[in-house]
Parts: sequence; structure tokens; C-alpha cells
Amino acid sequence: MSADNESRAERIRRLLDTEGPTVKQNAQGFNEGRYAAMADVDGEKLRSEARRIKEDAIERLPELIETARESVEENGGSVYLADDAADANDYLAEVCADADSVVKSKSMTTEELDVNEGLEAAGVDVTETDLGEFVLQVADEAPSHLIAPGFHKSTDEIAELFNARFDPAEPLETPEQLTTFARDHLGDRIRSADVGMTGANFVLAESGTLALVTNEGNARKCAVTPDTHVAVAGVEKLIPSVDELGPMVELLARSATGQEISQYLSLLTPPTDSPTIDFDSTEPIGGGAEDREFHLVLVDNGRFEMRDDEGLRETLYCVRCGACSNSCANFQHVGGHAFGGETYTGGIATGWEAGVEGTDSAAEFNDLCTGCSRCVNACPVKIDIPWINTVVRDRINRGAEPDAVDSLVDGLVPDDEEPGMDLGKRAFGNVGTLAKLGSATAPVSNWLADSAPVRGLLERGLGVDARRGLPEFQRETLQKWDRKRDAAVREPHDDRAVVLFPDVFTNYVDPERGKAAVRVLEALGVPVRVAGVVGSGRAPFSQGMIATAREQAEAVDDALSPHLDAGRDAVFVEPSDLAMVRSEYEKLLPANRAETLAGGSYEVLEYVYGLLENGVDPEPLPRGDGERLTYHAHCQQRTLGLDAHTEAVLGRLGYDVATTEAECCGMAGSFGYKADYYDLSVAVGESLADEVRESDGPEDRRVVASGTSCEEQLTDLLDRSATHPIELLDPER
Repeated sequence: MSADNESRAERIRRLLDTEGPTVKQNAQGFNEGRYAAMADVDGEKLRSEARRIKEDAIERLPELIETARESVEENGGSVYLADDAADANDYLAEVCADADSVVKSKSMTTEELDVNEGLEAAGVDVTETDLGEFVLQVADEAPSHLIAPGFHKSTDEIAELFNARFDPAEPLETPEQLTTFARDHLGDRIRSADVGMTGANFVLAESGTLALVTNEGNARKCAVTPDTHVAVAGVEKLIPSVDELGPMVELLARSATGQEISQYLSLLTPPTDSPTIDFDSTEPIGGGAEDREFHLVLVDNGRFEMRDDEGLRETLYCVRCGACSNSCANFQHVGGHAFGGETYTGGIATGWEAGVEGTDSAAEFNDLCTGCSRCVNACPVKIDIPWINTVVRDRINRGAEPDAVDSLVDGLVPDDEEPGMDLGKRAFGNVGTLAKLGSATAPVSNWLADSAPVRGLLERGLGVDARRGLPEFQRETLQKWDRKRDAAVREPHDDRAVVLFPDVFTNYVDPERGKAAVRVLEALGVPVRVAGVVGSGRAPFSQGMIATAREQAEAVDDALSPHLDAGRDAVFVEPSDLAMVRSEYEKLLPANRAETLAGGSYEVLEYVYGLLENGVDPEPLPRGDGERLTYHAHCQQRTLGLDAHTEAVLGRLGYDVATTEAECCGMAGSFGYKADYYDLSVAVGESLADEVRESDGPEDRRVVASGTSCEEQLTDLLDRSATHPIELLDPER
């Protein structure tokens, strides 16, 4: 493992031990709240509407900026469009030239611009008034979450911080004592401030209105208490009018904190008519808008280039709710101080950091996205965050400098990548070729791979953690077995027929589950053929090797399309390969080809469910007779909404099924093998393993998991093997 990778691994281990427990409690709490809050509304309809609004707004961005300028100036304020951080800070320094103090509400855009540092360098005292931001200002730390910057700090840590810094007469201990102290302290700062600075959740171009969504009310106080109000917002915060605000507000709090609506929703059209206040005067109440000053600073800072960048454009739809962070198993365990860049944290941070800071900042944490896709359904505007991460990963790979060693490797590997990319990533991206070689030479390959010298070389050269067991290759692949066997269905009971897709692991490592799938389908009267291609391109896709993934997608299309044209259905054992076909091929193949493949492809238990629902007799399948199971659905299977089919089939066959709630097993294909991330992978897996143990009761339940990675992780962490559900249905079991 390189020095950089060792340093990264050490930082992750430190965060797992220090900030991890508090981050996990808070992130999972928000995530559970989101599920509950979204259950009360038509979430899909709202998300589609919000997506439409953002797509339209970003498309019309130049027009909306000019509309907002006209509206704000007509109201008596001014608008400044800042090209970059330096331009914005120069303008803010000019506006605050006569100010001694500025109070701010929470704003990630001002974090991005380093506004505090700029004003303080100009001699202006800056106070953050959001409780979390205030805590971090006192602690001199960076935010660890988009909406909850002090996410990583416990009550005890904040109490210790405040007591040491402010030395109160009575030590502060409880949340009530801490918030009361902060409210009084910040209230004094707000009352004496010369300038109030806010962000804006949304800027309504038609009226020049700012929508501020908060839970503390401090943003409104900052906006209306000082005579001068400055709002700093990225240009992407513009929406046309109040008509578009409803769905956004309806979704924001639900997605962010699990609230039906935030404590405060302030709609201000500054400069406001509320009277100015001089707290030191005997006549404190002054005039209205005529005595007020308002500046709206709209920030580009790379956003227009992102708008023109097909790979990053969707990032601008982000409403900064943090749902992608809260739903991410990796983030839940290490937080934004590992899973974040210069400013932004969580899954969407890759897009923001790549867009406003450059790929070097995104490269620091991009690999923490495993592509599990749990953030896709969590995002209120349907941003395909894993795809943004994959695009940026591909750019990072291609931006690497080629060297002599890798140029040699480049000529030996069967991929379509540029020289210079990380050797470990390249090896994982070509796992199909390695598995084919390992299978052809098994069992020698297994013995050799497991020897200490080779494990040492794998760890040092490719970053494969020596603590993780390697897959054991089988000499007889699923395809070889299929070629030798006699089909069990000569006369089908139905008009259905299947081509079974052999993913890399099912074909070379665990052909038994593939054989079980064949036997189950044939027992139900469905003729089965095994496809002549292996691997969907998931492995290179996960490493950001888009060109290689596209090449493999084309090979799959060539292999499966004749079967689909012949009326056969494509059935997948591995959910991540099905997700590749259904969700990712549309980015890799012509639309008509991707649509045809997606429409004709099924997960194996989804297919069995469909057969049973359409009257096929389940008599040939063995019964569960009340056997107690704990079932963990693959993360991408859950994103596709296919986990319920497995639960239904197992229940129908007489199993007592308990299901897990964990978003991901932590293994995530190659992620759990990588030495940089092994400890994080195990930590995430242990959360799932704890769930399984809690569901056991007096006697252990059988553990069932749909994904290869999930099976491997659970088998490693529990004292029992995990099984693919199709193997429970095997007539030969």
C-alpha cells in the first residue's frame, strides 16, 4: 500500500473511532426520519415535479438572472454577479467597508468562497449564528455535513468546548443549557451587528424574494435586524417564481431532517418594510425600506461551466438537503471529514468539488462512493449521484500521468483505458479476465493466490488487503456445466423461455447458485439457456473505467439481443449486474438498444415471483416449513424496488422471513478488498451483522443475501454462511 493510501486508511480509522459513533447516530436518525416523513406524501410525484422545476431553471439560468436583477433593483436593492470567489470577496469587502461586525446565517456558498476569512482579513468581526456553525467557529473546525455542520460533535464535546472558551459562572452540561447560552450570546451579537449576511435556499426571480428554510430563526434575525442585508447565493438557487416554490419546500425538510416542514420558512423581499432598530437609542424604532440596504450576490464560481458539462450539470439541481449523505452507509460511519472535499460533503460533493474546486479536490474522497445507489431514491430532485461520481472517477483516472511501468501494463490488459491510472483500480476493473484465468488454472491459482508471499505482493502492489479472504475459483464454470447437461424442460408449460446471464462471480466463483437458478426455472416449466457472455461491465464501471464498461455493454447487447428477439427473457442472479442493464446501459448504449435490454431483463426472484403470480404451480419447489431466515437485500436491488419479490416468494414457500434495514453491507464489490477502506468496510458490515444477530432470538436464523458482496461480508463477519435465496428454492437441495 502506498504512503498516500496508508495515510488515508489511518485517517479513516481515526474518524471511525472518534467522530464515527456520533455521526452514525445522527445520520441514521435523519435517514429514518426521511423514510417516515416521505411516507405521508406522494413522494414520487413531488420528486418528479421538483426535478422538472430545476431542469427548467438551469436551462433558463441567464434569463432568470436578468429577471432577478430587474426585480431586486425595482424593489430598491442591488444585484452583483460574481465570477469567482475572489470577485465575490472583493465585492463583499466593499459592501462591508464601514462595518465593524457581520452576523451570518448558515450558508455553504459562503463556506465555498471563504467569506469569513476574507472579511476577517479586512478587519471585520464575523459571527456565525447557526448553532452548528457557531460551535465549529468556536472549535475552529470545518463542517462535516451540508445541513448539520456540527454533526460530528456530541453534547459532551460541545459542553467541554463552551466551558473552556467562555468560562460560564456555572458549567454548561445539557443541550438546553448549551442552546440557551448560545442563543443569548448570539442575540447580543445580532443586535450590535452592522451587517447581516444570509444565504438563500431559493431565490424567486420574478419577485426578487428570498426563501430561507431554517430551524432556528437566526436567518430572519440576521436579515432584518441590521440595517444592511447581504444575501449570497449560487446562481443555481434561482427558480422562476413562487409558483415553483411549493414542491421544493414540501420536499426540503422531509429529505433533510425528516420534518414535515422546517420550524421557520421565511419569505423576504428585501429591502424589507420592517422598521430599522437601534438598540442603543432612546428612540429605537426607525424607518422601513428607505433606511435599509440590500445586496444580492449571485455566484458563478464554476457553475456556468458545470451547466455546459453534461457529466456535472445535474449537480446544479442539488437543493443541499444532505439526504445523499444520510442514506450512504459509508458516510454514516465516517462523516464529511472523510467523505468530503474543500467545502462540500457526501455523495453529491464529488460534483460540487469537481465543479468549483477541480478534480484534485474530488479525488480525495471520490472512491468512498461505492455506487450502491441508495442515494438515488433519497435525492428529492432525482440526481443520479453515482453516475456523477463515476464520471469524475473516469476523469481522475484519465488525468493521471502515465509512467513507464503502467505503459507496460497498458499493453497487457484487455481494457480500453488510458495509461497512468491506479494499478489496483485497473486490476479490479479487469476482474472478469482475472477470474477467467483463475478458473482455468484452479486449484493451483487458489493455492497460489492465498500464499503469504502473493498476498503480500497483492497488498503492496494492488492495495488488496491481506486480511480479506479472496474468492475461490472453480474449475468448472456455469457455462461449462450448461454445455454438458441435458435440458430438463422439453415441453414448456408456458410460453416463457429464459436466457440466464452469468455474471463473473456466478460463472467462475459460485456456479452453484447459477445451477440452482437453472433448476428452479426449469422445475417451473421454463426452458433455460446460459448466455455466452460473462460480466455486464459492472466491475470496470465501478472503477470509473467508462470506455471499458461501454465495450462490455456492447458485448452483452450483442449476446443477449438475439435471445430477446427470439422471445426469451434475460434473467440475472446478481442484482448489481441487473442494475447495470436497467439503470446504467442507457448511458453506455444507444437509447433503443438500452431500452430493449432493460425491458427484457429480470432479477431471478423477481422472475420466479412473476411466474407464481401468473399461475405457475410452485409444487416442484421445496418448502421452508417455518424455517427462520434473516434476509438482506442487495442495495441496488432495493433501489430498483425488487427486494419485496424475494420476501414474497420466500414467505409463500413457508419461510419465516425477517428483513434487515441497513442500507448497504459495506463490501460493495471491490471496495471491501481495498486496504485503504477495509476497516470502513468492516465497520459498515458490522452494523448489518449486529442487525442479523438482533433478529436471531434464542436460535440463529439462516442468513440469506441476494448479492455476492453481501454474502461474502456476512459470511466473514458471522459464524455461519450466507446463502443466495435462489439456492433455497433449488429442487435438488
